[in-house]
Amino acid sequence: MPREIHWTDAEEIGIQLQEKFPDIDPLTVRFTDLHRYVTELEGFADDPQKSNESRLEAIQMAWNEEYQDAKE
Repeated sequence: MPREIHWTDAEEIGIQLQEKFPDIDPLTVRFTDLHRYVTELEGFADDPQKSNESRLEAIQMAWNEEYQDAKE
């Protein structure tokens, strides 16, 4: 069983999003879609209502870092 992840686990979420959506540029993803992607990840165990703009932005930046590393 995968480790439980929460909104505060931005780096882990970024890694998982990169693995699940390797061809998507994270900076093109709307926060509404990002919210859905995160809540649908296997192991997500937080309250979907606890997200906010700063948490989504941190996740988007962590995902973007993984995306950029994968392109190198």
